[in-house]
Amino acid sequence: MSAARLIHTGQVIVDLVMPIERLPPPGGDTLAMDATFEVGGGFNVMAAASRDGMTVVYAGGHGQGRFGDMAREAMRGERIAWLAPVDETRDTGFCVALVDQAAERTFITHLGAEIGGRDVLHRLAPTPQDHVLVSGYTLLHERAAATLIDWLRRQPASLPVAFDPGPMIGDLCPQRLDEILRRTTLLSCNAEEAQALTATDSLAAALSALPARTQAPLVVVRDGPRGCHLLADGQQHHVAGFDTRAVDTNGAGDAHTGVLLAALSRGQTPEQAARRANAAAAIAVSRHGPATAPASSEIDALLAEQAKA
Repeated sequence: MSAARLIHTGQVIVDLVMPIERLPPPGGDTLAMDATFEVGGGFNVMAAASRDGMTVVYAGGHGQGRFGDMAREAMRGERIAWLAPVDETRDTGFCVALVDQAAERTFITHLGAEIGGRDVLHRLAPTPQDHVLVSGYTLLHERAAATLIDWLRRQPASLPVAFDPGPMIGDLCPQRLDEILRRTTLLSCNAEEAQALTATDSLAAALSALPARTQAPLVVVRDGPRGCHLLADGQQHHVAGFDTRAVDTNGAGDAHTGVLLAALSRGQTPEQAARRANAAAAIAVSRHGPATAPASSEIDALLAEQAKA
């Protein structure tokens, strides 16, 4: 039997990360305490899955230029294979990520070559052991979304499809969103995204409304330091988080999703996988930077430490 792969159909971009004390008012200004370029976007969840032992394939675009070179070098370093050739007409896009002293992050994104490249999906022959990950950002772009949806329609129902709608869920085309939700077997989102998806004003209301919004057999709703909530087999279950000092929440959700998928691909139960993902996210937020998912051994150590407590 071939090893399970994560096939990521989203976008790898470059983050310009600037820690600040607080966001300035409209028309104002502030000084950043630092400024660094880091590969982020879809790279974060792929790196998390790879570090926890999963084979990862990137099915998005990447460009010609400084940022494209950075993206490929970062993927090479994490043993992530890419399918699409270099887009010779434009560079990979970038995102300005502002991280304030409360560890909250604000993004401003400029798109580039990463929105292309999905034609290579038709060269793939996924197995039921593979996991396809769909990002809400892909649904923002008509051609990329159409290519992805057409490819998914051709795949057997046994192929697991995970969907992470992302913070721009309110801007997604309703028809594309519904199409992806119908094909989703794992919905992974945070509390705010769950509320937006269900048009509710509280997490409790969103959790109650989600079964009517998606037929996904497994729904995971991240709830920050409180851990996450599982909806599976008609049951709702809370999986507690881990105590940690958060210094940067950028990429925490990606770390959670990547490790969750890696654990599920190894046959762990949803509750076991969610607890492992909670541990990974707790370690990730204790570090500065977007791609701070821990190594598998670090997750094991935290889980073992908690088991002794």
